[in-house]
Amino acid sequence: MKKYRNIKNSEDRGREKTYSRRAGRRQAAGKKERKILADLIGSKNYKPMRAKDIAFLLDVPKAKIKDMMEALDTLVLEHKIRKDKEGRYEMVRPGDPAEKIGSGESAFLAGHRESDFRHNDLSDDERSGSRRGDFTDGKSSGFRRGDLAGHKGVDARHGDRESRGRSRRGSEAGGNSRSEKVITAEIRKAIRKLDPDDPATALTEVVLEYGVPAEFPQKVLEQAARFPACPGPGDIAGRLDLRSRQIITIDGDDSRDFDDAVSLERDGSGYILGVHIADVTNYVAAGSALDKEALRRGTSVYLADRVIPMLPEKLSNGVCSLNEGEDRLTLSCIVKMDRQGNIRGSRIAESVICSSHRMTYSEVDRIFTENPAELREKYADVLPMLFDMRDLAAKLEQQRHGRGMIDFEFPETKIRLDRMGHPVEIRPSYPTTATKLIEQFMLTANEVVAKTYFDKQVPFLYRTHESPDEDKIEDTLKLVRSLGIPAEKAGHHITPSEVQKIISRAEGTPRESLVSSMLLRSMQQARYTPENGGHFGLASPYYCHFTSPIRRYPDLQIHRIIKDDLHGNLTGRKLSYYSRIMQDVAWKSSALERRSVEVERETNKIEMARYMGGHLGEVTEAQVTGVTGWGIYVQRPDTIEGLVHVSTLKGDYYIFDESAMTLTGKNSGRIFEIGQKLRVKAVRADARLRQIDFVLAEDDDEGENGNGKGKGNEADCE
Repeated sequence: MKKYRNIKNSEDRGREKTYSRRAGRRQAAGKKERKILADLIGSKNYKPMRAKDIAFLLDVPKAKIKDMMEALDTLVLEHKIRKDKEGRYEMVRPGDPAEKIGSGESAFLAGHRESDFRHNDLSDDERSGSRRGDFTDGKSSGFRRGDLAGHKGVDARHGDRESRGRSRRGSEAGGNSRSEKVITAEIRKAIRKLDPDDPATALTEVVLEYGVPAEFPQKVLEQAARFPACPGPGDIAGRLDLRSRQIITIDGDDSRDFDDAVSLERDGSGYILGVHIADVTNYVAAGSALDKEALRRGTSVYLADRVIPMLPEKLSNGVCSLNEGEDRLTLSCIVKMDRQGNIRGSRIAESVICSSHRMTYSEVDRIFTENPAELREKYADVLPMLFDMRDLAAKLEQQRHGRGMIDFEFPETKIRLDRMGHPVEIRPSYPTTATKLIEQFMLTANEVVAKTYFDKQVPFLYRTHESPDEDKIEDTLKLVRSLGIPAEKAGHHITPSEVQKIISRAEGTPRESLVSSMLLRSMQQARYTPENGGHFGLASPYYCHFTSPIRRYPDLQIHRIIKDDLHGNLTGRKLSYYSRIMQDVAWKSSALERRSVEVERETNKIEMARYMGGHLGEVTEAQVTGVTGWGIYVQRPDTIEGLVHVSTLKGDYYIFDESAMTLTGKNSGRIFEIGQKLRVKAVRADARLRQIDFVLAEDDDEGENGNGKGKGNEADCE
């Protein structure tokens, strides 16, 4: 290279070769990868962090770590960033000294604690707690989300399989354990002020650690307070008036904010489905204090004892919530279907509705199963529509399964607290007819909106789930075949239908849980991207998040684009503006969603440990959910999960096989593997450490009755 022709000594010649190799790789490290990294490292509140923390924040899988490192190297060579003596990356700024030691705050604390994630350039510009499988678009960044180890559950408003209430441990969680996080002095000071006797204290500590904004700035509250309780004539003018139609909301018993409503009418030999979503953008103007705060939060965060909303309560539970009997502004996705659920046409419109009834999942399920007289009388005017909804939703679900939608049946954890905030019941929750009904309608709306704006070829925000990593899925299929389950793929890439078939073949066998767990771990994780990459888990070529703007910022951003399009404003300068901000909104929303998932998971672990503190000595059957070199993770029927440490397994030395995910006794040949049923005894629960320890009941009994060493197991766990 011309730049280095005058280098003479051998040391410099060696450096020249190194620089030449790196310069050759510079083209391989894509511009968008470098832009994402530069935007992160150059952001206002970024604190220097190591590559592993950056990878954790961006959820870069192992297969893409090399690409990320090459992109970082390139930025260093271009003198845009630098690496300090501790291996932390930071921005090069005019006047900075050549080397500087960074503060080393963790990714979530440094990246999110105080950042307002402001939009650049022009100022005008669901539920949270996701529970289904999701996915980075290789075209946008080259980085793909990590695997879904330990993820489970269903959210009718998301249609994505993601984590809910189940712990991720050690290397399974991406190698960034809680012990690696650095808590700042300000956070330590705030934690010290908490009341140690308050049941909410432990949860509040997690909120502080992860930097979730708990209080709204005064300016934001003042903006929210200005809005009237109901929309006025000026707000309603020009909208599609649906107030005379039968429109209902169906939500959980304890829900307070309702951002989606549904309607269904018969139309000759078919149906007209209406999915009506709160028009939050009518109140949250782009670039306003409300908007900046919503983007700073990214999503509402749902804890066992509280909700930390994305928007102030005046909006989330008030004027934006589709409350029964009140006029509300909405964006309606109206879909015309035949009797089999095939789409024959669609329309997206600004509308105004008045919800006929606020129904709950439990009520709807009782109507479908028992049809009690009191509910028949209460909802007499909408019962025919409700049964039509059930029938149509079943057909839509059948269609999606027919095209290959993957459904991992892992339960969601439900935690009930008493009036003092103590957990009194923890139980599993599975999808019901009512939750599936709403799920299918929300999936339909999300798909219709995504396809509509993909066809328009305008800047948009998609929910992308890539197909599994080829090497990873091939290793998984080999292991599945070794278990005696047929597992084939016809082409180079596995299809959703092929994954679904493997799950079906394992169903009802002793290997069912193991196969589902391994396949789930081979999946990518969903994320938001400006380019449409399709949704592998849903077997959908077009997907977005449109249905929860009260709870998720991406939905709010999509609504703005839709409204600009409906008003004829999606041209020229506006298109250029959306093109500039979309990548930024996508990665920030993805990162903040990940934070929300982590916070919800950690707080659930606290409540489980608090609950088990009152049930020590209890013996139950449990299923092995994970196997590691240090022990066996087991889950009780109530979804409470903990560890049987390898040191408590008596009478043998156990060898861990990572590829097969088994622990095998060297002398006895006894094998522990995922899906296996064991009887376990709870011996220790620590809410502060978020840990629950079990021992095998048979070993504990043997120790107490035979040699008196039963008590030693508890000490070993500590």
